[in-house]
This record gives sequence, C-alpha cells and structure tokens, in this order.
Amino acid sequence: MSRLVMKFGGTSVADLERIRRVGRLVAAEVEAGRKVAVVVSAMAGKTNELVAWTDGAGAAAQGLPDSDDEYDVVVASGEQVTAGLLAMTLRNMGLNARSWMGWQIPIVTDEAHGRARIEDVRGAVLGEAMDRGEIAVIAGFQGISPSGRITTLGRGGSDTSAVAIAAALGAPCDIYTDVDGVYTTDPRIESRARKLAKISYEEMLEMASLGAKVLQTRSVELAMSQRVPVRVLSSFVEPGEAPGQGTIVCDEEEIVEKRIVSGVAYSRDEAKLTLFGLPDHPGVSSRIFGALADANVNVDMIVQAHARTADSANMEFTVGKRDAKRAEEIVNSLKHEIGFESVALDEDVAKVSVVGVGMRSHSGVAKTMFKALAEKGVNIQVISTSEIKISVLIDAAYTELAVRALHAAYALDQV
Repeated sequence: MSRLVMKFGGTSVADLERIRRVGRLVAAEVEAGRKVAVVVSAMAGKTNELVAWTDGAGAAAQGLPDSDDEYDVVVASGEQVTAGLLAMTLRNMGLNARSWMGWQIPIVTDEAHGRARIEDVRGAVLGEAMDRGEIAVIAGFQGISPSGRITTLGRGGSDTSAVAIAAALGAPCDIYTDVDGVYTTDPRIESRARKLAKISYEEMLEMASLGAKVLQTRSVELAMSQRVPVRVLSSFVEPGEAPGQGTIVCDEEEIVEKRIVSGVAYSRDEAKLTLFGLPDHPGVSSRIFGALADANVNVDMIVQAHARTADSANMEFTVGKRDAKRAEEIVNSLKHEIGFESVALDEDVAKVSVVGVGMRSHSGVAKTMFKALAEKGVNIQVISTSEIKISVLIDAAYTELAVRALHAAYALDQV
C-alpha cells in the first residue's frame, strides 16, 4: 500500500460537521488502500483568537510578540485541538487513528519563534505507525527547537508542515482547501476564470508570492526543492463526488503543452514609498535597504530615476502594507544622514502580475500586458520582472479592471 499525506486548512475543519466530512474523505482513502497521514490547521478563526489572547496578556506591549517562546505555546494549541477532534472522529467511525504533535514526530526547527524554519523531520517512527495501519493525525504549523521548546512556522505554516512530512515519508501531498484547484485568476473577480489541471512548481511559487492564497509560499518552495507531488483539492465534497478533481503542482517537464501565461495574480497588500531628491552616489541604496532589512522589512519592487539635477534621484519601492508605517519611520530617520528632500507614502496601490513558464521562449508578453492596461486607462507606476512573471503597480481602484483585462488579453478563459 502507498503512503499519502492529506492536509486540511482552517475552513475545512471550522466546526464538528466539517471535521466529520474530513473524516469521511480520510476514510475513503484508507478504504482505497492508502496509508494515510493527515495534517490539520486550527479551526477557522481560532489562531486569530489565540493571538489576541497573547496580546491581552501583554505580549504586544513588548514589541515583538511573535518572537516569544510562550507565544508559540499558546498559538500552537489550536492545531492540537483539531488533531484530537479529528482523531476522535475517525475512531468513532471504527478506524485506527491517533493524534501526533510536532514534537512527537519530531519536526525539528530552528529557534526563531513565531517564524521557525524546519531543519529536519524524523519520520521513521511515524512511518512505522502508518505501515501498521494507523491513521496519523498531525497538528500542523508547529515543531520543536533544539532546546526543546515548541515553535511555530508562521501564518499558513500547516501547508509547509504537510509538504515536509510528505518529503520525509516519500509520499505525495493532497492539500484540501475551500477551492477545488488553482485557477487562472480569482473567480470572484473574473467569472470566466478556468481551473488548471496542472501548474509548474515555478508558476505556483510566483502565484503564491504575488498574492494567490491557494498555497503558502514556503510550502511551494519546499515541494519544489524536494520534488514532492502536490495536488490542490476542495474539502467541500463528499467522497466520490468529484473524481480526478483538483490541480496538480508538478515539474515543468510534466506539462506537455506549456502556456505562455498561466494566470493573473494580484495583491492589495502593498504600499509604495517615494524618496525625493536622493543623492545619486554609491552607498545610498545600501544604507536605506540595509536599515530596512535589519528591521525585517521586506522590499519588493524598486525603481530609481534621475531627478531635476544630474546629481540627485527619486526612488520608489514597495513594502507590505503592514510594514508601511514602520518603513516610513525608518527611512525618515535616515533623512539627515543621507540628505534626501522628503518621503511620501501611498497605501492606495495594488500589484497585478501575469505568470507563465512560456515567457522564457515567447516574446511580446509585456507588449500585450501594457497594451491591455493602456486600453482600459490603467496607469502603470512601477514595473518588475522575472524570467516567468511581469508585475505592475497600479492605483488600487483599478485592480479588478486590470485583472479582467489581462485575463481576456491572454485568452485565459480558453485554457
């Protein structure tokens, strides 16, 4: 019998009725002869509640609540509850199941509480239990540090837990969510969005990092590096209702007909900082972005152009909206040291991107994008590119218009 890792997110286990549905999906795989490990998230909304409790206990007043080891003890408990409830449900169905916490496997991480990275999954004991016919119900999102303390992997970390466990077990990973696969864009914005049968690791990584909420970015990175087969499915079906459903995330070589553009992603979680009258000489950019990096502020799109005089420049860059005020304060603190004129913050922006491995071998992708946006009167503020993506920063009011225009321009409704 082959092994399988199944992962269920918070909306899939939001209440007891949904947990019972998950139990039926797990039972169907067991009946089909699979040796199953199930990774679960906390019930929908539970982690937010737990974080609020830590804030109420005074953690937020200390400045860095997510770096505290007791913070991890509290927020990791949500997954523990779900794991126990699902294991009990499976037992009530007559199946052999038990819950596993991260430290029992163990999933070994570094010491970075609140944002730990997995260093090792020692899956031998877990695999032996599965081979004996036990369904392992595993609390996602959590691990244990070398010093023996509970750690958490950051928001969305249960996806990463599932992929890491699948890699350790030599198993594929089915990730169940509230959607039935990966779409060419958000169906809530474009009704003609189409579900993709397959998408490459590289495309999925770009889509996830650019705002698509289907999979967590670190889980895709891990799946790509370990070559773990991943499938995205909906948990809101009964066993057998939709055979062959979902989207397979795989190597590019497994996709026979490579699309030029596979999808349109967007993110409203963006803010733009503009520095005016910046001295145009070596070391200035290093000082600015070094200070932001030291404060753990991630910078995305960057553009610089000469200003009114030859020895000065204007610079624009984007950060996540939650870091915007802090980034503005950091940059302003450097004003007298560096000698720029002023800084402006704009939080009313959005990033829209087109992604596709076919960009490597086809020209004209940018031309199509810019023409489609121009025809709709959408002004482009900043542009960034990689080998398989083009992103533009626009006024947030035009987000949905831009997504629909690009979806039509690349004929993604015909995928």
